[in-house]
Amino acid sequence: MLELLLCSILTILPDYLFRRYVQGKHLGKEITFYSVWFELRWGIVSCLMLTIGLITLIFYFHPSSTTATLFFRTVPILPETVGRVAEVDLGVSEAVDKGAVLFKLDSSKQEAALETARRQIAEVDAAMVSAQTDVTRAEAQIQEAKSAHKQAVDELQVKSELQRRNPGIVPQRDIEKLQVAVDGRQATIDAAVAAKQSTEARVSTLLPAQKASAEAALAQAQVEYDKTIVRAGFAGRVEQFSLRVGDIVNPLMRPAGILIPEGAGRRGLQAGFPQIEAQVLKPGMVGEAVCISKPWTVIPLVVTAVQDYIATGQFRGGEQLLDAQSAARPGTILVSLEPIYEGGLEGVTAGSTCVVNAYTSNHDIISSGQVGWFKSFALHAIDAVGVVHAMLLRIQALLLPIQTLVLTGH
Repeated sequence: MLELLLCSILTILPDYLFRRYVQGKHLGKEITFYSVWFELRWGIVSCLMLTIGLITLIFYFHPSSTTATLFFRTVPILPETVGRVAEVDLGVSEAVDKGAVLFKLDSSKQEAALETARRQIAEVDAAMVSAQTDVTRAEAQIQEAKSAHKQAVDELQVKSELQRRNPGIVPQRDIEKLQVAVDGRQATIDAAVAAKQSTEARVSTLLPAQKASAEAALAQAQVEYDKTIVRAGFAGRVEQFSLRVGDIVNPLMRPAGILIPEGAGRRGLQAGFPQIEAQVLKPGMVGEAVCISKPWTVIPLVVTAVQDYIATGQFRGGEQLLDAQSAARPGTILVSLEPIYEGGLEGVTAGSTCVVNAYTSNHDIISSGQVGWFKSFALHAIDAVGVVHAMLLRIQALLLPIQTLVLTGH
């Protein structure tokens, strides 16, 4: 309607003024309800053509979207293991800090495993003390074996010397027995040394390895125990948290509630523009938005990203061939916009539906001096008609509460 009124000033009004002051025709006489089409046909046809062209120009170079939303991410609250709820620390809806305990599962089995691992470490520590005692005992046994061996060697040397000086004084059988005794004492020394080395190896290698395994088992038991305590991974707000003591939760089938990150839906909004605007929408374009949750407020925005893919064209690999008719509805181009000024979206409820306008600006091209006067004039005209779209957005902002509360009855 606004475009039609603007175009009528440039077409129908001059035509009427020509009929009135040049041809001398008056309203109600020569120009009546039945003859207005014949008398003002040039102005009416020109007005319709100019209106259609102006509307096309405005909506192409200054695209608009009524499907803009402040999307926000929700995270399901799930434990890492199946279990029965033993303690709940929150209500149905409550703000939480990062690391806050949400609920606890029954941990009797995990606590038993944790205590078992601790006892195994204590058992290994006791075994290490005992092994140190065994090393000391092995050293004493080596010393005892060496003493017995020395005594046997001395006795053998004495009798061998007597036998050498006075053959026959010492029976050969006694010398052989002493030699066997010396060999036995040497074997006892070797056995004691081997026992000491084995005990030392047990102290330095086996028992530390067993302790490390026990400590790893303790760490694993601690991890399993920690899984029974579900904490908030980040600060936010818990919603629909209807979990109660005695419920069974399953990470695959039954979440406990929803955790909404702090500040979700406050950084920017996403808008779906028609596909025909693909060549116009660019990052850096200035835009404006009016949201239902914050009426009578126009929020200045800037385009930060334009998605290169349209969602209706996606498919998953499967056993059936893709049919193009399955994408019955044409998809939109997803555009991300952020407020130009800090706190621009303050007061707008996350998830709110908004109306967004984006405006084409050719100022840099015009000021560069690389275009002719005709193209420069055309680019000026394109930028100027954006004012009409901005006016339409402000009219929508004014009528939005009336349309929502009165006309639709919500």
